[in-house]
Amino acid sequence: MPDRTAACFAHDTAHCRLHYQKHGFVVVRQLLDEARIAALGASIAAIFRQWLDAHRSDYAGRGLVNMHSLTHARYHASSEARIRFFERIADTRMTALLEAMFGEDIYFHNTQLFFNPCNFTQPPYWHRDLQYSPIADAEQAAEQGRLLNLHVRMPLVAETGLALVPGTHRRWDTRLEAAVRFEREGHRHSDDLPGMRLISLEPGDVLIFDAQMLHRGHYRSNAGRMALDICAGRAHRFTLPYLDRAVLPASGELARIANHAWYRRACALAGVSD
Repeated sequence: MPDRTAACFAHDTAHCRLHYQKHGFVVVRQLLDEARIAALGASIAAIFRQWLDAHRSDYAGRGLVNMHSLTHARYHASSEARIRFFERIADTRMTALLEAMFGEDIYFHNTQLFFNPCNFTQPPYWHRDLQYSPIADAEQAAEQGRLLNLHVRMPLVAETGLALVPGTHRRWDTRLEAAVRFEREGHRHSDDLPGMRLISLEPGDVLIFDAQMLHRGHYRSNAGRMALDICAGRAHRFTLPYLDRAVLPASGELARIANHAWYRRACALAGVSD
């Protein structure tokens, strides 16, 4: 059943931190106001149209469910438009909450946009984000307690779009979970898992979850789906090689972004000078 109970408010940082530490995710209800969501929605609709025009055959043929790098200059008509987008996704309430929960070394890594596949009956798949990297599963398991790799989801339309297995940010797979994730022993990676929870979100809600916990998309309950995920975290040797300078502000843009601390940290990690 969808979960509408896991919630906290931005001023209740201690509750957010404790909920995340125990479960690997936390939902903050109505952190973002209608004006913020409307502005984000307008920007993202234009970006998605550009992406879809360039990837329409892949969207239909490969069953794509997300795009990335929404801050790349190719999606913005001018530097001014790009700066406005950087500012829109760096809501001060959200960045302050992240820093209060995880520390002041949190940096911006990238963005992703999640949507329904062309065929919404397409099965979703359980995964931990780095399983698609060359890093061995055993190495990922060994670093699980030291790796902070976050997704911060901001839905633009109401969705029940994600399933999580709470607690899997603190442990590795059971035998069944591994069999499902890697499609062994006759299992499919879309099979339901014990303890899974579907998360329901409304525009204005923010979901923070560990990208290395067990999670999968959920399409069939959503007539439409359009959710912006900001990828953020703490510097780690597993994730820094994937930090792309092209998605970060250019040197002349950084100082013009009002709430720029996590972008500045990212630029420093990527070797981009002011």
